[in-house]
Amino acid sequence: MNEQQSAAVWQGGDLDLEAYLERIAFEGPREATLETLGRLQRAHTTSIPFENVHAVRGLPLPIDLASVQERLVTRRRGGYCFEHVVLFAAALERLGFDFTAVSGRITLGAPRLTPATHAMVIVRFADDPRSWLCDVGFGTGPTAPIELADGAELEADGWRYRLVRRPGDLADIWSLQQYGPDGFTDRNAFALLQQYPIDFRVGSHYVGTHPRSPFVTRLFAQRFNGTEHHQIDGTVWKTFTPDGRTVERKVDPEDIGALLAETFDLELDPGELAALHHPEHP
Repeated sequence: MNEQQSAAVWQGGDLDLEAYLERIAFEGPREATLETLGRLQRAHTTSIPFENVHAVRGLPLPIDLASVQERLVTRRRGGYCFEHVVLFAAALERLGFDFTAVSGRITLGAPRLTPATHAMVIVRFADDPRSWLCDVGFGTGPTAPIELADGAELEADGWRYRLVRRPGDLADIWSLQQYGPDGFTDRNAFALLQQYPIDFRVGSHYVGTHPRSPFVTRLFAQRFNGTEHHQIDGTVWKTFTPDGRTVERKVDPEDIGALLAETFDLELDPGELAALHHPEHP
């Protein structure tokens, strides 16, 4: 896809760029450079949490730019990968970056085949033969782009990541790995097949409505500030650090609201909190 065609895809012209940059506390030069891309990715991943409150409540979750911008920017809520990438892609487009969106499968080291329900972008520069993978919607970083090259490694804020390419039947399969107590483990897999907003709407519909989707049955939220990764799954709160330590705590339902506000930067009103304990989904 050439740059003129790309400019019509992600609605970058409709983005309230100043509001988005304020939301992620981004400052400094805005030229479409690798340095700017890195600062954007770090600001985005450490400012907007991952959460599935709408899906748990059984509410519609449109991912057109206007809807995503209203939730993640105006209302200062979080979202899952499709929402994050729709917003990030619009910002990249508005700032003049050349990029392609791709879908991936969340693997987390599991051998089973999973649906393509993850979204990322690959960014290119005219004066650089390299391409760069940006994964802003996973909830655990990375806070910087990683070069799209077999065996490429990245250390960001003490966290380690690696890309591995394996042969596939029709196209090579790439895996983004993250280092943990058991070494490098695949966290998602993808092929270099261009995706469009309509493709993400299909994936988002599955994630937000299918009874087998883990996101419709219980609260799941993540907050990544670079030095710590906080995760709440139902009523279990875990904190991970780059040195491999994990602290796990059980949270009483009546304390969920305060925890979300103080640790996850998610302010829910009493009605939303009550609905989380009695979701419409079985």
